[in-house]
Amino acid sequence: MHRRLLLALAALPCATARASVVERPLIAAAASLQPALEEAVALITAQTGIAPRFAYGASGNLARQIAQGAPFEMLLAADEVSIAQLTEAGHTRDAGHVFALGRLALFAPRGSALDPAAGLEALRPLLAAGRVQRFAIANPEIAPYGRAAEQALRRLDLWEALRPHLVFGTSIAQAAQFATTEGAIGGLIAHSLTLSPALTARGSFSLVPEALHEPLRHRLALTKRGSEAAARLQAWFLSPQAAAVFARHGLQAP
Repeated sequence: MHRRLLLALAALPCATARASVVERPLIAAAASLQPALEEAVALITAQTGIAPRFAYGASGNLARQIAQGAPFEMLLAADEVSIAQLTEAGHTRDAGHVFALGRLALFAPRGSALDPAAGLEALRPLLAAGRVQRFAIANPEIAPYGRAAEQALRRLDLWEALRPHLVFGTSIAQAAQFATTEGAIGGLIAHSLTLSPALTARGSFSLVPEALHEPLRHRLALTKRGSEAAARLQAWFLSPQAAAVFARHGLQAP
């Protein structure tokens, strides 16, 4: 009997370890979503038992990595083009779903000559006076917010005058960093990032009129590698609970 008791006790840690295993699918996510997803992780785990791992970057770069075999089970993109290209190439289960709408924001660090409340037109006299050294946007070739920034600047006929002063981030998160560095007058970045404590403490912003660029429709899709856990995550990202988290970070419900 004593020997059987010892064997039973020895088995307990293994059983406990198996019961405590948490699924951790690897998810690719646009950099503009990082503040919202960092808040969401604890809620996701509590409600689903899944603890997702996120890799952040420009949507175009993440889509290219998936096409080249990166082990992501889902892409949360800041646009629809990235998902459409993956779907057309057969890398996703389906065309996915729009889960949020983003906004482009004009940001200026404290002490800048640029007043975001005056809008993008405030750049015109500053350019004419030679007071613009650096202005940050994300790379339009790979980042949806960068494309939106270029569209807005072109629409207002500011692109060519501003182009020699542009510094390009490889993601919208890096563009936000550039917008706060010494010598930068500001930048065009994601509204979701302007609400983060780090940027709130360092400057101010205003929303860019949506009519100046194509809508920033954020779409998600499961890749062909997507597990059952990733499918449950997709359902959570389309839920009212997720919409509430995204709304707190400036991302509207579709």
